[in-house]
Amino acid sequence: MSGKVSGLDVLQLLLHGNQLKRTARTGWAQRGVANAEDVAAHSYGVTFTALVLVQKMAKSLDLERVLIMAILHDLPEGLTTDIPTPAWGFLPNGIKTDVERGAMIEILGDVSFAPLFIGYWEELHEQKTQEALLVHDADKLDMYLQALVYEQQTSNRQLAEFWETPYRFYFSEAQQIFDDLLNLRNRE
Repeated sequence: MSGKVSGLDVLQLLLHGNQLKRTARTGWAQRGVANAEDVAAHSYGVTFTALVLVQKMAKSLDLERVLIMAILHDLPEGLTTDIPTPAWGFLPNGIKTDVERGAMIEILGDVSFAPLFIGYWEELHEQKTQEALLVHDADKLDMYLQALVYEQQTSNRQLAEFWETPYRFYFSEAQQIFDDLLNLRNRE
């Protein structure tokens, strides 16, 4: 009987992951981007960006940990949806992580590897390892890359706010990519 329960738990987890394909990135929609990417597309972008960043790093990082954190980073949004950054400013400090932690625990349910996944997710949010910091850089880089693509495709000037206060990246390799991206945007 426990094998069937475990199978159902895994199926539920996969369905939660699949929900990300239907969860809109609301920040783009708020800024007038029609047919904006969903959370799953963003998660792919973060994972791919993280994979590329690891290759460019002067120091050696654990690629497996980086990729797992990148894949899991927005999984809670399968329940919470993508609540845009400005909205979190109206809520108590630290509530975002607490809410997402609760969602992550619920999504993982009783699968045998839930503690492993929670551990990776917590590592990302603690921001104490080089791998976690790299995933944060990849997350921001993907957002800026997407903003540039949307500006190019739609000439949407509402996206200019993304560039007003440049982000300071943890790694010089990520900062260089951002600087190149900013230079490309400014030439267009």
